[in-house]
Amino acid sequence: MREADLPGAAEDFHGYSHGLSLISGWLPIAIQLLLAAVLVTAIGWRDRRWRVLWLPIAAGLGLLTGVGLALAFYSGPMGADPLPPTLWMWLGALVTAVAVLVLGWRRTPWWRRLLSVLAVPCAMLGILTTINQWVGDMPTVRVLYETAVGAPLPEEVSEAQLPQLRDKGSTMDSGRIVPIDVPADRSRFPHRREYVYLPPAWFRGPQPPQLPAVMMLPGAFNTPQDWVRSGDALSVVDAYAHQHGGYSPIFVFADPNGDFGNDTECVNGPRGNAADHLTQEVPAYVSQHFAVPTDPQRWGSVGWSMGGTCSTDFATMHPELLHTWVDIAGDPRPTIVPGAPQRTIQDLFGGNAQAWADYDPVTAMRRHGPYAASAVWVDEAGSSGPKRTRQAQQLCDEAAAVRIQCSMHTHPGTHSWQYANAAFADALPWLDGRLNAPDPAPAAPAPPPEPDARSTSPR
Repeated sequence: MREADLPGAAEDFHGYSHGLSLISGWLPIAIQLLLAAVLVTAIGWRDRRWRVLWLPIAAGLGLLTGVGLALAFYSGPMGADPLPPTLWMWLGALVTAVAVLVLGWRRTPWWRRLLSVLAVPCAMLGILTTINQWVGDMPTVRVLYETAVGAPLPEEVSEAQLPQLRDKGSTMDSGRIVPIDVPADRSRFPHRREYVYLPPAWFRGPQPPQLPAVMMLPGAFNTPQDWVRSGDALSVVDAYAHQHGGYSPIFVFADPNGDFGNDTECVNGPRGNAADHLTQEVPAYVSQHFAVPTDPQRWGSVGWSMGGTCSTDFATMHPELLHTWVDIAGDPRPTIVPGAPQRTIQDLFGGNAQAWADYDPVTAMRRHGPYAASAVWVDEAGSSGPKRTRQAQQLCDEAAAVRIQCSMHTHPGTHSWQYANAAFADALPWLDGRLNAPDPAPAAPAPPPEPDARSTSPR
């Protein structure tokens, strides 16, 4: 279902990838230099006792902290994806700033005391600036401002306004984003407001066409808006729609966490019945309100980080819901702390190891396979290291064993929203092609798998 390309496709849509950058360029450098200047001024040269005794103690505490934290991180299970060296410097600077404040308080002029107090939040801001450069949550000043004031998303309209836009799809330069409040009568999951992207083609004619839908799942410590603001997904999908006559899938920006600090890993458990909300309530609402078919061939999922794990879980556990998914830098299975399975079992499942095993994609694939029409696109960041690449390849091998088509991809970059954006843009043509493909012929029955010694219990 495609029309001729619309003339005059815009070169720049919503501009979240443009503007005054907080990731690169002069601004983050200027911010950190200013913060460092405040810290140095607060330290000062002072008297001889300060220079000989207290200043070396403060600097030594900071150095030990920065080096010690770096060594602990890189020797632990989370050290595969390297953190920027400036993060350890700012963590050490924070300890130094606190030590300077405490050790240098007496016999100090009021203005230097004020600077010493100010140096502590400055060091914290340096840490946040560095982390933001690493994960890309706030790519530009515009995103920071709109997030801080709670501004509407670009092209946001209410569901009540949609009838007024009917028959205007051929003149639209971009799609529309609609906030939705999905009832959680079954799951009782306290989710935040979620969003639906409708491409221009949805607004053509007296009735909306039955377009396929893609559930967009963010990572832990993210919001449903982050795929749009931090991940700049709207520019990607609008550009794709322009290239295809106004057509693209409908995109559903769902909430897997409920609040910022609640890492659910999209499972049912003590942190909420996120799985029931995402697999039952959200698809039912979207199908009913936006004319999306319930056919699993017409539903897909794209997940970033934790969302990648969720997408793999949902597609392998519920092939009756969706057949196609994109896993961008997801973990092999639901994980709270890498290398600490008991912590995950306790926090996510209340100590129920069997429940954790049920949400292991490998267990799900062996239990539900062979699959008739499923396919996955797996993407890993170039900086993730050989361990993550091996894990992704093992997932592909397990998928192939149960007749799930799996393709492996790698993009340069770190575990950031900017990498997620590039991976999503690369996978979108494949994803849309799958969702708009004719129904596949039924697969021939597969012989039962040979028994082996591999366990499907938690690893």
